[in-house]
Amino acid sequence: MSKVKTGIGRRSFIKSVSLAGGGLVIGFSWLGCARGKEEAEAELAMQMPDEWFELNGYLKIGDNGIVTIYSPNPEIGQNVKTSMPMLVAEELDVDWNNVLVEQAPLNTEVFTRQLAGGSQSIRQGWESLRMAGATARQMLLTAAAAQWEVPVSELSVENGVIRHSGSDRSIGYGEIARAAVDVEVPEEVQLKDNNNFKIIGTSRKNVDAKKIVTGQPLYGLDIQREDMLIAMIIQPPAFGMEFKNMDAEKAKGMPGIRDVFSINTYPDDMEKEWSDVGAFPQVVVVVGDSTWQVMQARKEIKVEWDLRPELVKEIEILEKSPALRDSGGLENSNIHSTLMAEVASKKAEMIRKDGDPEAAFKNAAKVIERSYSCPYLAHNCMEPMNFFANVTNDKAELIGPIQTPEFAEKSISKRLGMDLENIDIQMSRMGGGFGRRLYGHFVVEAALISQKMGAPIKLVYTREDDMTNGVYRPAYYVTYRAALDANNNLTAFHVNAGGMSESPLFANRFPAGAIDNYLAESWTVDSNISIGAFRAPRSNFIAGAEQSFLDELAEEMGKDPIEFRLEMLKRAQNDPVGENNDYDPARFAGVLELVREKSSWNNSNTSQSRGVSAYYCHNSYVAQVLDLTLRNNEPVIDRVVCAVDCGIVVNPDAAINMVEGGTIDGIGHGLYSQLTFENGITQQSNFDSYRLIRHREAPKKIDVHFVDNGIDPTGLGEPPYPPVIGALANALYKASGKRMYKQPFISELQGEFKT
Repeated sequence: MSKVKTGIGRRSFIKSVSLAGGGLVIGFSWLGCARGKEEAEAELAMQMPDEWFELNGYLKIGDNGIVTIYSPNPEIGQNVKTSMPMLVAEELDVDWNNVLVEQAPLNTEVFTRQLAGGSQSIRQGWESLRMAGATARQMLLTAAAAQWEVPVSELSVENGVIRHSGSDRSIGYGEIARAAVDVEVPEEVQLKDNNNFKIIGTSRKNVDAKKIVTGQPLYGLDIQREDMLIAMIIQPPAFGMEFKNMDAEKAKGMPGIRDVFSINTYPDDMEKEWSDVGAFPQVVVVVGDSTWQVMQARKEIKVEWDLRPELVKEIEILEKSPALRDSGGLENSNIHSTLMAEVASKKAEMIRKDGDPEAAFKNAAKVIERSYSCPYLAHNCMEPMNFFANVTNDKAELIGPIQTPEFAEKSISKRLGMDLENIDIQMSRMGGGFGRRLYGHFVVEAALISQKMGAPIKLVYTREDDMTNGVYRPAYYVTYRAALDANNNLTAFHVNAGGMSESPLFANRFPAGAIDNYLAESWTVDSNISIGAFRAPRSNFIAGAEQSFLDELAEEMGKDPIEFRLEMLKRAQNDPVGENNDYDPARFAGVLELVREKSSWNNSNTSQSRGVSAYYCHNSYVAQVLDLTLRNNEPVIDRVVCAVDCGIVVNPDAAINMVEGGTIDGIGHGLYSQLTFENGITQQSNFDSYRLIRHREAPKKIDVHFVDNGIDPTGLGEPPYPPVIGALANALYKASGKRMYKQPFISELQGEFKT
């Protein structure tokens, strides 16, 4: 049992206690006006209390023992709205059946790191959430001890009932909650030992599951308010262009249309937050009574756009291209590919060097060199981008799906010139994000449109608006070289990696630390095209490339691919090279050994082609074995076996879902997806031209196995995505005899690459 200081949220606890002193605490629910009969009946079944008592910012207890636990982070499908309250409930020692869960408001004084990104929600909240539950538990025990005039040490609690064995008395949380509100917040509390967990480590149903499958309002698009208008935008047709003027007279006269105007989301003198990544800051806005009316009016607006010559001028490398000059400065994917290959063939910025790689390559008996590339990708959240805003003279209310509400709040404060305390951002459940909703330009747009209209509005992007006005996964390129001596021993390793306009290199990750002579170089090429985080940023490409190269290397050396990796990890564990290796070789080897066992690697079915891969990112380790067959040159994926070390698994059912989702997502993007550009224009604008994996193309079976090591939880939403692309490439090679060097693999497999 470990003790933790409660000081992290102590001020907040005191503040919350003072609020609760007034008795009834009013819960919040932005969807309250839309709640249906069924939900109301469910709450009645829970015998809703007459009075709530808020013990700290994380929970409140009703007079009948029902507990409401706030889930602080945005829910993006990673199940934190269920998993995070489970941590509180565990330490509170309450019956999970008596728990209600609500999305917490944005409140950075109470909650730490209220964002969804980096697979860090559970990892970062692991201690503070448990502390909140343990603190409330301690306050309830203290109140009961005082009432019974016995020492706290003589009390026990189980499922929300406090007992004193000496006098055979008992009392429920609901009965003592009022008294507990007046108890001083303890300086420190004890957390449970792992082997005493009753809720953590058990599968709990998604608290929103029923609402999701029955179509009840949860998402930003569901928001309806009285007198709410619909707003849509028109952005420039190509990256590198800007708004010049427009003729909107006909559109303004159409039924239901309230106004047409342009806005500049980010003036030049505005100090941006890191999340302010607007592809096109100046856009045309159409506002009307309904989505259909606005969509019809958009077609009648004639907008003139100009080339932004200053952007082209900033791109020195691109300017050298005759093809780019011919296109007037607007970018093409074939130019990107040519430039990246050209830059990658030269020396770049050295990020890490161990030993003497130059000498090792010079003296090598054999040098193996391979290059890998991938295209831009669009996030394509299933729920289109949207946000509700109601901005008045002294207050801004905003509701919708956003991964970074705190940063959005700061951006809006600066853009509107309004104090932070007058801005209220509420988080709806998100129908996907994958990094797209880290960037809050659409929230700022919604606020500006509402302010201009003096009315509540809901901004809605169409699929085309988002796919052509996106913040994309960059296009990457990497070249690996390996030096072998006369006995086929690996003597040196060189990675040269870059992209448009971000490098995917992680210089201190495996196989760094496992090779005597190691060189890592990085480069970037500037571009007008906006980029940003995409599920497992940078890892989503470099993992597949690296694991493909290691597979090819193992074959060249005549070694089993798993044994080859384990040999390198053994070296990294027993005699590491360098001091900055950012992975744990033992945990890395652990997932490889587990996937070898669970996939029966050494007794594989010879009728299927198998590929293996393993990778470390977001503090977790994942290894996967993928089995496939080729039918008419189309891959059919029969099974993926996943071994995952993410520390303690809080909710196994949800964790399996995340691994399955990441695995399918990785396969889909690696195999089918690409976003290309012609004269600055995306050549794909909807799902008729942008290829996503289909249901029938998903693996027929995904087996998920977790390493049980008792380590505090690490990331899970993103780690299963990157390595499966390597396993896929290696299995495709076994099936086709062709190594995969360019994504999407289906084009490489079928010889249909056009760029």
